Amino acid sequence: MMRSLFAGVSGLRNHQTRMDVIGNNIANVNTVAFKASRVTFKEAFAQLLQGASRPPGDTGGVNPIQIGSGMNIGTIDQLFTQGSLESTGQTTDMAIQGDSFFVVSDGSRRVYTRAGNFQLDAEGRLIAANNGYVVQGINADANGNFSASSAIGDVVLPLGQKSPAQATANVRLTGNLDANAATGDTHQMGITVYDAAGAPHSLAITFTRTANPGEWTWTANVAGGTANVTAGGSGTVQFAGTGTLSAFSPTTVQITPVGGAPAFDVDINPGTINSFDGLAGFARPSNAVISSQDGYQAGDLTKISVDKFGVITGFFTNGVNRSLAQVTLASFNNPSGLLRSGDNVYEESANSGQAVLGFAGLSNPSTITPGALENSNVDISQEFTNMIVTQRGFQANARVITTSDEMLNELVNLKR
Repeated sequence: MMRSLFAGVSGLRNHQTRMDVIGNNIANVNTVAFKASRVTFKEAFAQLLQGASRPPGDTGGVNPIQIGSGMNIGTIDQLFTQGSLESTGQTTDMAIQGDSFFVVSDGSRRVYTRAGNFQLDAEGRLIAANNGYVVQGINADANGNFSASSAIGDVVLPLGQKSPAQATANVRLTGNLDANAATGDTHQMGITVYDAAGAPHSLAITFTRTANPGEWTWTANVAGGTANVTAGGSGTVQFAGTGTLSAFSPTTVQITPVGGAPAFDVDINPGTINSFDGLAGFARPSNAVISSQDGYQAGDLTKISVDKFGVITGFFTNGVNRSLAQVTLASFNNPSGLLRSGDNVYEESANSGQAVLGFAGLSNPSTITPGALENSNVDISQEFTNMIVTQRGFQANARVITTSDEMLNELVNLKR
């Protein structure tokens, strides 16, 4: 049988395979983070009809005589070029810029994906929307801190979790106490402070001008009878002639709630001595205030945000925000060696290398763009061009088979 017939058949079969790959690429032109594939061909077995010979003397040598027997699929490569990013505004959507992958788990094994269309399930776990695989990362402790020894596991973001109350430990005073105030003039300031249970208490500090130059006395009390000042409830403040703070004592007030909550100490920060960054004593109307305090009530988690390092931050109703978790990324020595397993996920293979786990911008060079998704990297114009080339290759191989058939027909008809 003629070799050309089988060569043409191999061309038809393998061009059909290339067409299958092109069709799959075009079908996934709008699939999130899809990576296109390409087909390369290689020559099949070449039959040796006559070997090469050395030049015998004054004459030249003879080249080998070979004839090919068609072609085969050389490779079907996965092209992990960066896809364009599309902003979605969805908080839990993430897109990777770089060569890394998100790590997801079905509970028994870890697989990898570029698709960052994540959402929360009923248990607060961050999952891949298309298959329910749980996103992997590390969870922060109750204070929002990450431990270097934390094991990578399911990212859990329960929106009903609480932020515990924090007792006020520091208050800061700023503003002016009038240097021209008459003896006995007063100035009062107040702010709400919180005990360890998160109960609010109205702390008031009253300053009274003394007869001594630049000196005021102060007393602290809690309005409403919710707590008592049990230590450090009074003292003096002294200003230099230039209006700078020269002395303030004492600097700690102890407050004991009436309801049985433990007493708590509040440090008063009046500013730096011999400076103007806190209280000052200029000849102008008094406007001093308690500008800040660091306590707060308990709060509920209401919303989250993600940064470029994959750190998920929670925002609570008490105004506190703290880190909740950080998404893990995986990188491979040979991403093209990964096995596709459907659902936009990949598995390790013998030639992909082991997954190297890390975190965006830190131990992994890739970064995460929150509120965005990576588009497919399929170049539709290139795919249509490849389709035309593949179609013409298929037609040419079909013509080889037709011509070979006509030649065989002539051979059969020689006896007529």
